[in-house]
Amino acid sequence: MKCNVGRIDRVLRISVGLVLVGLAASNVVGAWGWIGIVPLTTGLFKFCPLYPILGINSCGAGCGNGSCSK
Repeated sequence: MKCNVGRIDRVLRISVGLVLVGLAASNVVGAWGWIGIVPLTTGLFKFCPLYPILGINSCGAGCGNGSCSK
């Protein structure tokens, strides 16, 4: 698993994920708000399984050798 989610992308994913999950947990939005788990998880693991299929890598040169273990 290689890192393919960059810093800004990661911050946005985690923020949106936390907001959606928080709204779903407090019943402000419906059950669809739990979809926030997806961007939250991809942000935390720095890997999006859809990015390789689409040929996207927002990680750039700052990811070193591409490992997500950093």
